[in-house]
Amino acid sequence: MPSSRHILLVVAAALVDAEGRVLLAQRPAHKPLGGLWEFPGGKVEPGESPEQALVRELKEELDVAIEADALDPFAFASHAYADAHLLMPLYLARRWNGAPSAREAQALAWVKPGEMRDYPMPPADLPLVDQLIERL
Repeated sequence: MPSSRHILLVVAAALVDAEGRVLLAQRPAHKPLGGLWEFPGGKVEPGESPEQALVRELKEELDVAIEADALDPFAFASHAYADAHLLMPLYLARRWNGAPSAREAQALAWVKPGEMRDYPMPPADLPLVDQLIERL
């Protein structure tokens, strides 16, 4: 039976540093799922490709510049929330310009893949964490 939930397309990046750590950002307390940790990214706007949206979001959120060809498709999440069905491609990135800084006052943490389960994350992100642990 078809769902009445709309599809929400968001895109995220697992920024991986030279030490193999992944950058996580904590959602601001006033937003839905506030306080949980997530991969940086955001909504894909009309007319944007997922890669264009991620380049834009990483600049807006973290003040890092990244080329679309530096984004390697890794996995995706598909999760039914109460108000929407989230579809989220996750890209790996190992090259960018600038040091990530929290432009939206969110906390940031560089985390080894095996320690990501210690950070409470939205339900949609959890299968991606498992895949990162297995494959990084």
